[in-house]
Amino acid sequence: MIGRLQGRLLSKQPPALLIDVGGVGYEVEAPMSTFYQLPPVGETAVLHTHLVVRDDAHLLYGFASTTEKNLFRLLTTRVSGVGPKLGLAILSGVGVDEFWNIVRAGDIARLSRIPGIGKKTAERLILEMRDRADHAPTVAGVTLPAGAGRQTPTTPLDEARSALAALGYKPAEVQRFTDAVYQEGMSTEQIIQEALRRAVR
Repeated sequence: MIGRLQGRLLSKQPPALLIDVGGVGYEVEAPMSTFYQLPPVGETAVLHTHLVVRDDAHLLYGFASTTEKNLFRLLTTRVSGVGPKLGLAILSGVGVDEFWNIVRAGDIARLSRIPGIGKKTAERLILEMRDRADHAPTVAGVTLPAGAGRQTPTTPLDEARSALAALGYKPAEVQRFTDAVYQEGMSTEQIIQEALRRAVR
């Protein structure tokens, strides 16, 4: 089991990362809550990881904190119908602290706005996770890095739109969310964060 990676960040194209650890490039998928905390490409990154073994692939998921990793594991092992892709979408859309607040409040409508989660899945998530909510740890607020380090797409707005599409939002939704929040000078991470906030209101 690979539980932690520390190495040079070679590329970041949400939700995918490539990290060089001793000359070996590890492909990792991560939620946007982790992307907000990554250093620029070329610098050292540390990720807490979870390995999923399937018949056709070994998939590695990375997180900025053990709190994120533990929630991802809970979601994907405890709640029926929630796999890794949906686990990443939840962490990308609302983050750890907000997820537990939603569960405590029983806010089905809020969860249902995340791509891939319908009303029935949202109801099941709240029902099956409610007993954990009172004891759930919290994480500190994220700090946005100064900018992104990817080469393509070429602008922060293009990068943000590509990331939102990869998270499951429809093209029309991506266009609407980014048009509503974009201001000159915003970084990729800032655009994504503001767009996701608008998406789950």
